[in-house]
Parts: sequence; structure tokens; C-alpha cells
Amino acid sequence: MNGLKNINASLYRRRRFINYAVLASSILTTLFGLFWLVWLLVTLFSHGFKYLNLAVLTQPTPPPGEAGGLANAIVGSIMITCMGVAIGAPVGVLAGTFLSEYAARSRIAHVIRFVNDVLLSAPSIILGVFIYEIVVVPSGHFSGWAGSLALALIALPIIVRTTEDMLRLVPNTVREAACALGAPRWKVTVSVVYRAARAGIFTGILLAIARISGETAPLLFTALNNQFWSSSLNEPMANLPVVIFQFAMSPYEDWQHLAWAGALLITISVLVLNIIVRTFLRAGHKS
Repeated sequence: MNGLKNINASLYRRRRFINYAVLASSILTTLFGLFWLVWLLVTLFSHGFKYLNLAVLTQPTPPPGEAGGLANAIVGSIMITCMGVAIGAPVGVLAGTFLSEYAARSRIAHVIRFVNDVLLSAPSIILGVFIYEIVVVPSGHFSGWAGSLALALIALPIIVRTTEDMLRLVPNTVREAACALGAPRWKVTVSVVYRAARAGIFTGILLAIARISGETAPLLFTALNNQFWSSSLNEPMANLPVVIFQFAMSPYEDWQHLAWAGALLITISVLVLNIIVRTFLRAGHKS
């Protein structure tokens, strides 16, 4: 009997030691990651706020040695991102609806999910090269449309996955109740299921916007850049990620200052989008 107690006590001490060791390693790795994150954010905000002023928001990108801002790059980024979401969001929502409501267990649904997972994990530069080959090379020039298509390809799998997951969370009893009242299948989906999952669907779209707003690699192959004001998507367009990349790599100090300000603007915009996503998620859980 005493031997059994000794074995149990030894096993208990061993489990407690393993528990404390794993807990300590988890805390240390978390602190290690937070240290670098805080360091990056402090560096970015300390340098970015120093060079962030009204001229950055109102003047176009300047040549070396002259005063200027990032207004044309900001407008270009907003146009390309909005167009990319306008292309990717409807396709993503419809594809997610098909996977959830009409072909949940079919063979084609498994194929679509597999392709969607591949796109979800594909490097953004590969998608940029793909759009370069099928859009930029045949047309003979870079354009905002090509950049929007590249961003749409990045946003598409995020919206598909989120939409499918959110629709599958809607209880089947809700669908059955609507069908029992004589509503056709499409009416049930549009008027009942979408309404129940709208917070989650909008959350997925906002997450996609946050994901594509700072992409640089695909825009280097598609939209490229433009130092002048341009509101036409048929020609190269200035955009913040590419301008930050080019200005940060340049030897000119004034361009480097603008790169810090642009990086801060993108960080703040992504932060605001994430706050909005959290708000939508909270509202969705409450409803």
C-alpha cells in the first residue's frame, strides 16, 4: 500500500513539474514574441509620427530633394483595394454559399475546397506573377485593373472560407422552418440564412481588406507605380505599398521619411479594420 502511494506521489510530482515547465516555456515564448512586436511598433510610431503631417495627406509623391506627400499613393491604394474587394467579395460570397447550401458533401465541393486552400496558402508574389502573365503581358502595360485582380485573388479564398463557415453555423432548423412556410430555396438563403450570418460574412470581407491593404509583391508586377495623379485604372497607379518599398530602398533621406509615414498610415488603417472586425464579431455573437 505504501509503495502504491509512493508511486502516485512520484507521478503527481512529475506531472506538476511537466505542467510548470510547459507553462514557463509558453510564457517565455509569448514574452519573446511580444518584445519584438512592441519594439517594431514603438520604432514605427516614433519615426512615423515624426514625419506625418498635412502635406503627406494632400500632396503627391515628390522627386528627390523636393517637398511632397503621399496623396496620390493613398488614393491609388484606396481605388485598387476597393476594386479588388468589389471583384472578389461577390464571387467569394456566392462560392461560399454554393459550398454551404447547395453542394456541401458533393465531390465538386471537395475539389473547390482543396483549390481554395491552395489559394489561401499561396504566396502573394505567385498570384502577382500569374496576373502579370495573363493580364499585363497581353495588354502590354501595367494597370490598376491588373493590381485589383491580383488583390481580388488574394481576398477571394479568405471570403470563401469565412462565408462557408458562417453559413454552416446557422442552425438547420432555421432553414427547415422557412421551407415549411413555403419559401423557395433561394429565398430561404437570401432572406433568412444571409440575415442570420451577415455579421460573420462582413467580418470575412473586412479581414480580406486588412489582408490585402499592405500587399506589395503582387502590385509590383501589376499596378507598378506612378509619381503623378492618376484616377484611371487603365494605366499604372501609385499605391502605398510599392511607394513605401521604393522610398525605403532609396538613398534619399526625404523619401525615407515619407516611407516611414506611409508605413504608419497602413499600420493604423489595418488596426482600425481589425477593431471594426472585432466589433462586428461581438455584435454577431450578441445577436
